[in-house]
Amino acid sequence: MSVAIAGAAESDLGAVAEGTRPVDLMAQASLRALEDAGLAPADVDAVFAATTQLPWAPLNLALELGIAPRYTDATNVGGASFMFHVNHARAAIAAGLCEVALIAYGSTQRLVGRASASVQELDPWEAPFRPAMPVTAYALAASRHMHEFGTTREQLAAVAVAARAWAALTPGAWSPEPLTVEDVLGARMVADPLTVRDCCLVTDGGAAIVVTSAERAAALRRPPVHVLGAGEAHSHRHITGMPSLTETAARESGARAFAQAGLTPADVDVAQLYDAFTITPILFLEDLGFVEKGDGGPFVASGATLPGGPLPMNTNGGGLAYTHPGMYGLHAIVEAVRQLRGESGARQVPQAQVAVAHGNGGVLSSQGTLVLGGPATR
Repeated sequence: MSVAIAGAAESDLGAVAEGTRPVDLMAQASLRALEDAGLAPADVDAVFAATTQLPWAPLNLALELGIAPRYTDATNVGGASFMFHVNHARAAIAAGLCEVALIAYGSTQRLVGRASASVQELDPWEAPFRPAMPVTAYALAASRHMHEFGTTREQLAAVAVAARAWAALTPGAWSPEPLTVEDVLGARMVADPLTVRDCCLVTDGGAAIVVTSAERAAALRRPPVHVLGAGEAHSHRHITGMPSLTETAARESGARAFAQAGLTPADVDVAQLYDAFTITPILFLEDLGFVEKGDGGPFVASGATLPGGPLPMNTNGGGLAYTHPGMYGLHAIVEAVRQLRGESGARQVPQAQVAVAHGNGGVLSSQGTLVLGGPATR
């Protein structure tokens, strides 16, 4: 069965008021997404949610909205959770287990502090070295990529520069100020080779989408965004278990999603690739098949992902410049929906019909890929 995203929205973002709870942000985003679709909480019969702060997140959200769902999914694999949720919702709708799925996220990590928002699960083989996770793990991946393929710090910095260029076009972006490669290189070092400008933001926020059958979505308020393909994969939990520091399970999740869609990376008009650190979009450009392995750095440094470039990437500014409330995956989906609906204002990619939204969880541990199509693609 074909499914579509019928509603998409975000909660208030950035820094929220004292006393705000993660479920408050989930509920706020959910009500906005339902309003976007022209639906009410009473229409929802499936709830999907994940956040580090609420182990039973769907139950919290359902209670807050007064929903008694007949299907529930609390899959939590970090920032890729929501791509997994879309895939699971598609299967549940096809199986007749539900009709309208609400997928939501919320975090107050800036308000309460990252240490309080996310419990650190240390690997016994890594703990003696006292790594500063997750940045230590991503620095390892960046260092190895530099060693194997000649990737430079300047090329990593180009990812952050492009993110700021897009954020400058995005109302409400946390960091819309211009940034240069020299600014990135000269910033405080966090974990060699990553400076603080190579690292994502720390914000509060939430997001939500509504998934239903393509037929039902077509009759609702907003133009449907079709789920053309979805893939999920994971390869390890801790970085010392990663088979290769330069190749992620995005190779598998992306291949599955593109095969289902009957499309290739060459068909993609806009890409939303999880950017917790500057190395991650480089890895995903390669592993999803947009460029050959090792060519991600030069590709970004060429300006290809900047506004007006051949592959617009992270068009709201991404986790490096727009928002990053702990798990960014659902925000990547929301931005893909906005682009495919043609409602992105100054940052709109002309005639965008196919988008990729890719999520990453843990320390390059879980990967989820969605290939989405505009209203005319079904």
